Amino acid sequence: MPYLELTKDNEKEEDKKKQVEVPNVEGMTVAEAAKVLKEVNLDYQIENEPEGLDKTTTIIKEQLPKKGISIYEGTKILLKI
Repeated sequence: MPYLELTKDNEKEEDKKKQVEVPNVEGMTVAEAAKVLKEVNLDYQIENEPEGLDKTTTIIKEQLPKKGISIYEGTKILLKI
């Protein structure tokens, strides 16, 4: 019954997702960080991303959540440049 948000054997969708450890991407370029995050099935969003951002030269200054935290695959990591 999809309206009850139930799936087979009473499992919710997030119960099926795998947890991964957040890698450290601070100090990397946006392009490098995107590749590392993709390898562990994480997405990212750049805080206040300017138009025409050069992802090959822009360095990440901070990330949230921080490295080492366990989160579900597909979660967005906030990148500050």
